[in-house]
Amino acid sequence: MDATTTIAARLRKPALVALGLGGTVAFWEGAVHALAIKPFLLPAPSLVLRQLARRWDVVLDAAMFTAQSMLVGFAASVVVGVLLALVVAFSRRLEELVYPVLVFLQIVPKIAVAPLFLIWIGYGLTSKVLIVFLLSFFPVLVSSIAAFKSVDPEIMDLARSTGARGWRIFLKVRLPHALPMLFTGIKVAAALAATAAVVAEFVASDRGLGYKIQEYTNNFDTPMTFGAILVLCAMGLVLYGAVEVAERLAIPWHVSRRDAQGGSATT
Repeated sequence: MDATTTIAARLRKPALVALGLGGTVAFWEGAVHALAIKPFLLPAPSLVLRQLARRWDVVLDAAMFTAQSMLVGFAASVVVGVLLALVVAFSRRLEELVYPVLVFLQIVPKIAVAPLFLIWIGYGLTSKVLIVFLLSFFPVLVSSIAAFKSVDPEIMDLARSTGARGWRIFLKVRLPHALPMLFTGIKVAAALAATAAVVAEFVASDRGLGYKIQEYTNNFDTPMTFGAILVLCAMGLVLYGAVEVAERLAIPWHVSRRDAQGGSATT
């Protein structure tokens, strides 16, 4: 495959994404003007961007507040989820004891118990971090347990036959084999983190994007509601993209990365 073909293959996906998004925005803009839809029902994208530019300082302050609970809760879910998965994956008794409890806790609707966190912990950052953690934790845990238990026994036997034991087997065999599936769960958690942060602010908060979305909705300021949602989506995409970059750096050898770069195509 020559350089021109390689560059074209790498640009094809971003170009298709840009074309799809651009086409959707153009259709939305045209439909609003053609049908004379009132802005409080469905604002045109151009109006959303104008209003967002006018009040960018207010939205930015709210976004920074939301980002705190979003990032701290996400980071805690990754650390605790992976560490707990290590313990559960290597102990069948612990798995039988702990896993059903974790499944039950995941089934409990977090939005229903969120007011209890406010009673127990208060209205500060801690309660919001806890809600983000609980919503993001389970995907990391499940994928990590599956990842650590998915190593082929024959590969483990081969590693032991070379004299490797304990942490050496873990670092050289188990962990590299588990990383692709582990990153899958982390990416799911990253996608949920922004939603969880806003849910926490819906319950009780006087700051943040969740609070602003409620305020704008109550005032029928639909353009700014869409603007706050747009900023929230951008935050979620940035976090998801950061995990993607970490995955690319951690497992450049994996087939998913080669496929993403067009490297698995015939040369």
